[in-house]
Amino acid sequence: MKEIGRREFIRTGTLAGLGFGLGALGSAASSVPNQPRVRRYSRLGLTGMQISDISFGADRLSSGQEDLVQHACDLGINYFDTAETYREGDSETALGRALRGKRHRIFLASKTLAWPDTSKQAMMQALEGSLRRLQTDYLDVYFNHAVNDLDRLKNPEWYAFVEAAKRQGKIRFSGISGHAGHLRESLEYAIDSGKFDVILCAYNFGQDPLFYQRFLGGFDMVARQPDLPLILKKAKHHGVGVIVMKTLMGARLNDMRPYERGGATYAQAAFRWVLSNPDVDGLIVSMTTREAIDEFVSASGVRSVHAEDLPLLHRYARKNGASYCRHACNECEDSCPAGVEISDVMRTRMYAIDYRDPRMARAEYAMIKHNAAACLSCGAKPCAGACPNGLKIAELTAPTHQLLVS
Repeated sequence: MKEIGRREFIRTGTLAGLGFGLGALGSAASSVPNQPRVRRYSRLGLTGMQISDISFGADRLSSGQEDLVQHACDLGINYFDTAETYREGDSETALGRALRGKRHRIFLASKTLAWPDTSKQAMMQALEGSLRRLQTDYLDVYFNHAVNDLDRLKNPEWYAFVEAAKRQGKIRFSGISGHAGHLRESLEYAIDSGKFDVILCAYNFGQDPLFYQRFLGGFDMVARQPDLPLILKKAKHHGVGVIVMKTLMGARLNDMRPYERGGATYAQAAFRWVLSNPDVDGLIVSMTTREAIDEFVSASGVRSVHAEDLPLLHRYARKNGASYCRHACNECEDSCPAGVEISDVMRTRMYAIDYRDPRMARAEYAMIKHNAAACLSCGAKPCAGACPNGLKIAELTAPTHQLLVS
């Protein structure tokens, strides 16, 4: 099996020879290791932490699933990501139980929603709640969670809190996470401030200009975030660790099973694309079954795109592009006179429909200040044509509201 580096792939024009047809899909796929395990650990910026390139996202972890964490540890995963809001705190509780006795050999990250008016004292209380649930006295990384508003980063209380928490040994490093509107501006602000050690952001092949503009020249879905790879490069240049999420572009995994060949899967192809970017230190992905963990970890150690991956990714993009909201594109932001937070509504739709996780979707939807209630009575459809990727917004947001408030 021939492995092709990202830049060489572009330079040689190999993609044209693939034809993106059924013949290419039937070609010999990359071999999958017989024994899945982590095969590469990356330095996370200037933190000195060496984290598994494919790591455990605990957003869907609940009590009773502690065996999944043990299985991940057995395969070499050493970075675990959670948040106080995941499963109303149950994710942290389950993770704390599962990692008992293993804390010395793993890295643990959690998050809090720090708003523009949140006080230092409230942030400290949130951190201490996470520490109790996680049964630990410190976190390796603590994130300001789901930031989509620069005012949240301009709150001086956050920086006073981080300084105090580091001084008290309750956190080692601070970070910012984001996957919705104003992501680019928020990430740039955080990097330029010099006060964040790690960024965690949405990034997948569907957000990479190389995929649409260079590989799929005439394709009708144009990448709207040409700056995102540049921001990741800037973070790397400044020594800020880069972890990415939402790498599966919606995770409609079962849609691709009929087209996978030779043991290689869509998820592995999507991971290889992301990890082929040298500015990405690692990725996190929701791990919900032992089988999924085995599949995901089997992509570890590869920093190049396989020739057989591209037709699979292309087929997925064509199949799901009409309903997938590109995280943080936010081109539709000003189209709604009611101020509906369209990108966040669409993100919760993804949790409900693609992830098949209505519990998570409802919890996240409940936190949206301006949800899609206004869409139910809107006849003018001011958002028509607002999505540069062709999503029919009104046909998706109103049903999402009905689904998630019932």
